[in-house]
Order: sequence, then C-alpha cells, then structure tokens
Amino acid sequence: MSFLPTVLVAIPFVLFITLLFWRKLELVWVSLMALFISGTIAVFYWKIFPSFLIGSLEKGFFVALDIFFIILGAIFFLEILKKTKIIENIGIYLESISGDIRIQVILLAWFFENFLEGTAGFGTPGTVVAPLLIGLGITPLNAVILALLGNSTAGVFGAAGAPIKIGFGEIAGASLPMKAALFNFAGILVPVFMLWLVTRGGGDKRRSFFEMLPFAIWSGVVFVVSSALTVFMGVEFPSILGSAVGLIIILFTIKIGLFMPKNKQSLGSVRDTLATLSLKKTIFPYILLIAFLFVGKFVLGARGVPIPIAVKHTFTFFNPGFAFIFAGIIVSIFYKVPKNTFSWSLKKALVKSFKPFLVIVFMSSMAQIMVNSAQNFTGLPSMIGYLAANIKNAFLPFWSPIIGALGSFLTGSVTISNLMFGNFMATAAKELSFNVDTILALVVAGGAAGNMVALADILVAEAVVGLKNEERRILKGVILPCLIYVGLIGLIGLMVL
Repeated sequence: MSFLPTVLVAIPFVLFITLLFWRKLELVWVSLMALFISGTIAVFYWKIFPSFLIGSLEKGFFVALDIFFIILGAIFFLEILKKTKIIENIGIYLESISGDIRIQVILLAWFFENFLEGTAGFGTPGTVVAPLLIGLGITPLNAVILALLGNSTAGVFGAAGAPIKIGFGEIAGASLPMKAALFNFAGILVPVFMLWLVTRGGGDKRRSFFEMLPFAIWSGVVFVVSSALTVFMGVEFPSILGSAVGLIIILFTIKIGLFMPKNKQSLGSVRDTLATLSLKKTIFPYILLIAFLFVGKFVLGARGVPIPIAVKHTFTFFNPGFAFIFAGIIVSIFYKVPKNTFSWSLKKALVKSFKPFLVIVFMSSMAQIMVNSAQNFTGLPSMIGYLAANIKNAFLPFWSPIIGALGSFLTGSVTISNLMFGNFMATAAKELSFNVDTILALVVAGGAAGNMVALADILVAEAVVGLKNEERRILKGVILPCLIYVGLIGLIGLMVL
C-alpha cells in the first residue's frame, strides 16, 4: 500500500496524543479537533461519499446517545443512593467480611465488577463500583483507576456474550469461545495491578504488597478458571457464572484464612462507624438494579428500532441506563426520598452527562468515518484498512490483541471494536494461513484488556465520581497495566501459533 495514506491516517492519532498529553488541552476540544482532521482527510483524499460522511456523523451521535443514557442513569442512581446513605453502609458491611482494604478492593473492583460486566457491560461496572470504592476511603482518582482496571478481563464474555455473539457474528467459529477463555488467563494479573495501586501509598508498601500477593493471584485464578469451565454452556455465561463461583470460592478462602496476610491494612474510613440501615435495605438497590439488567438483557436482548441512516444503526430497547433510572425511581419511592431531592438528582445527572456525551460523539464519529471511508469515489480501502495493513505479517498473533485494544480505546466497547476490526482480521488470518478463530480470540482478549483505557468508560466513571479534566492522570494510571496485559496476550499468541 502507498506510504502517504498510511501517514494521513496516523495524523489524527498523533494529534490526539500530542494535544492531550503534551499541550494538555481539555479532552472535549482534543476529540473535536481529531474528528475535524479525520473528516477533512476522508473528504479531500479518500473522497468519501457524502451520504456515508453524514451517516457516520449520525451513527456517532446515536452511539454516544446510548452511552449518554448510561451516564445519566448511573449518576441519577448514585445521587439517590448518596441521599439514603446506602453507599456508606456498603463499606460498613464489607468490614464484616474483612477489615483489610486490599481485600475489600479486590472483592468490589474484581469480582463484583466482573459480574456487572457479564450482565450489562457498556461502562456499567465502573459507574457502580467507583463510588463504592470512594465509600471505603479510596480517593476519587484512584477509585476510577481501580474501576477501570477491573472493567477488563470479563469483557471477553461481557454483556451476556455480546462481544463474540454480536461483535463477530457469523465469522466466529465453534472453537473461538474456548480459545478466547484460554488467552484470557492473562487476566490473572489484574488483581495484582489493583493491589499495587492500593499499596503504593502506604508506609511499608513493599511488605504490604508482597504479603497480599498470593491472595491477589488466587483471586485472578479462581475467576478465569471458573469462567473457562463454563464456556461449554454458551458465551452468555462465563463472566456471570465465573464471577459468582469465584466469589463463593474467595469468600470461603477468607473464612478459612487461606492466603490471608498476618497484618491488616485499613484506611480507617468506616471501621468505627455503625450501620444505619439493615443489610437487606443496604443491598436491595443493587439487587433491584441487577434484576433490571438481567431482565433487560435476556428479555429485550438486541431488539430495537432501526434508525434510517446510510450507516446501519438500531436504537436498542435495552440500555443499562434505563435500568439505573428505573431502579433509582423505585429506590426513591421505597426509601421516601423527598421530591426536591429526586428532581435535583436528575438535574445534576443531566449537567454532569453533557460534556462526556460531546466527547463520545466526536470520538465515535471519528471511528465511524474511518470505517466507512471505504465507500468513496477513489476506490481506496478504508482508513481503518490502511491503519491495520502494516500488521499483515508473520507477527499477526502479536498485533491482534493490540488492534483489539485500540478498538476499545476508540469506541469504549469490545463489541463495537470487534465489529470494526473483525472482518479485516479474519481476512488477514486467512491470507497468512493462520487459524481464524485463534486470531479473533486474540482480538477479543486484547479488546477486553483495552477496556482499561477506553475513553468512553473513563468519561463515564469520571462524571459519576465528580472528577473534571483528569483524563491524563487517569490514563497514566492505567496505561502501563494495559500495555503489560495486552503484550502478554500477544506473546502467548506468538507461542501458540
């Protein structure tokens, strides 16, 4: 392929990184400029059909609208829980399981997040767990980083199997799910990353880290092994059952003292506080939320209303944001929340959701333009095709998870990442005589790892905990774990193939 198109495609990404990390501009302006540059290149060099340019912008808007409802619902739900002091009581009851902050973090950011990812996905885990971590005494910045770290491994089979079932569709072979589960064993490192973050600020951080290391590794093992053992049931179940079974095992581990350190680390945030609500009242909102997520996912599924635009899009009836909103309304009634608190929570959610919505519109539109640029007057392959052309070589197994991670970074979804790159990667595998299922398994495993740095998820979690313009610091906190994770998957892929 020609050198010039490859350079042109790289310009929006170089611009994005330069403006965000070097010039330190606000993300909303950086994403707008990246969209403008990519759109300009698509119009004047690729000569994209006008209908597909407009359709890409419309598609970007509707994709962002789906995520907007998630942000809106999550913030509304959170504000209701704050007023009823439910989050505060969650921390108190966690103390009854273990007073060690390191264990509490792994229970929430690993097992609970994995379960939420399995049931709903699409940014839901971070929006629920980040505020709970703050309730334990974790700083908002670290709470978001921990929540992003946890919103990774389960993404292979997240949202009831959507990344494989919908993301790859008919190109997925029978062996893909089990291969993806095996590559997902790299995820045992995620609780270790969490442990490192939690202990790095302590007095004796080296001792604090290494004495809890066996428990962190064991936590990773029990989830990925439990997930792999349930693959035969279908792609809808590994993340859901893996987290549930893993949590039962880990609670038994805590009870018998297996892998437990001699010393306890505590932030002292809720240790001396008495519960103001019963356990049933404390966990009821979350049980209600999970019930809505289950019903929505398995009853409504992917059904929705087709949007009549050049680029195919369906506004699905199931959106995790609606589950948040319905749960918040019922909780506000059940706990007798004042009407002015209800309306104030909704207004606050709208205000906090607006700027993240704009960023996601711009980034999603940019991704759509790059995909749909294949529809042009020049006969050139798509911009995405040029971006990925350089990986069509003997190192394809190593590049595959990197491509998956890039897709998640741009789109905020493993499913959409697979939709973007799946066909191209399957074609590349055939041309190079690699097993297609193995390459696609590497792509989806990398996409799950890339969820750590997904811009949409960062913005959602940031909005929920009340952080503003901290994207650079958040990315710095998750980029190294993500690179290690993705690199390990790639190395395993090279060894297997």
